[in-house]
Amino acid sequence: MHSLPYWRLSGYYFFYFAFIGAFSPYFGLYLQSLKFSAWDIGLLMSQMQLMRLFGPNLWGWLADRFGRRLVIIRLAGAIGLAGFSAFFWLDRLPGMLLAMAVLAFFWSAALPLVETLTFDHLRDDCARYSRIRLWGSVGFIVAVMVTGTLLDFAPPVGVLWVCWSILLGILGYALTLPESPPVVHAREDVPIGNILRQSRVKALMAACFAMSAAHGAFYVFFSIHLDAHGYAKTEVGLLWSLGVVAEIVVFMFMARLARRFSLRRILLACFAAAVMRFLLMGWGVESLLIMAFVQLLHGLTFGAYHASAIAAVNLWFPGKTQGRGQALYSSLSFGAGGLLGALISGSTWEMLGAGWTFTLSAGFAALGFLLIWRGVPDDVGTLAAGREKNTDPVQ
Repeated sequence: MHSLPYWRLSGYYFFYFAFIGAFSPYFGLYLQSLKFSAWDIGLLMSQMQLMRLFGPNLWGWLADRFGRRLVIIRLAGAIGLAGFSAFFWLDRLPGMLLAMAVLAFFWSAALPLVETLTFDHLRDDCARYSRIRLWGSVGFIVAVMVTGTLLDFAPPVGVLWVCWSILLGILGYALTLPESPPVVHAREDVPIGNILRQSRVKALMAACFAMSAAHGAFYVFFSIHLDAHGYAKTEVGLLWSLGVVAEIVVFMFMARLARRFSLRRILLACFAAAVMRFLLMGWGVESLLIMAFVQLLHGLTFGAYHASAIAAVNLWFPGKTQGRGQALYSSLSFGAGGLLGALISGSTWEMLGAGWTFTLSAGFAALGFLLIWRGVPDDVGTLAAGREKNTDPVQ
């Protein structure tokens, strides 16, 4: 009987997303304290998305080709920690760009491989994925609250110490993760090209690209947006945490949602919520209640969206294509989409202002809604059951 290493997987997710909780909301404020312009901040932060274009695909191919994913996960943790350490000595754009690129290239390698490892351990019980992944959301909340409270009293450089400590935790858990026994798939020999030609796969990947582009301004400038309108660092942290609490609640009920609603309906609801969220984010910042509602929508625009998308990728890319499928999802969405969103927001923030920048984000979300509406059928399978009703490899 295969034993699920629940706490080791959950611990890894906890620290991995704790890093995002400390880094995404506050590293931009640290860069602002170094007198970098909005364009420079957008350029530096976009390296996290840029490297996701290349890193996951390379590491996913190596893992599928040689089957050494744990070696890659541990190597990524070690070199990511080393790359971030350089920020303690750097304060000029060229050096920081290089350090950010090294950090992002190796840090981005790990998650798609850990996702495939998790699903291999889960086997046919994919609905339990959300119960493991929610610990990542808990880690995010802890990090965003601790860092926000710290920065109300400490100088902005304090974010470096928090992030470095969390990266050390990622490496520690990477060293404890066990490999999964081989899982035999019914469609082990399906060529990946056949999968990529499926209309549902193309529509989902394009929509994921649009959703990440929509979130680009949010991840780079939301804290700066709140800070400019008089919100304290603790309030910023509370708002970020509120969004992740909503995400955790969705993860806890995701198995029930997946049994009751089709993938298409869940995704359409997520993209519709994203359109509303970013319009309110841009034009309603003066109201704390509106910002609280905006963050509650994160449960749909990330929680339900990500759980559905990643489970679909796990189902539609069987056997030895799983590593590349997860890498492709990461590269096209968080990589290419996030990069485009970060760069566009960096160029429009000072020129057009926050309202119109977040309106562009809402436009990307509307595009994703149309892609799902037209390209993903309503009978693509049941995610809660851990297998598809339709097993035809090419639609």
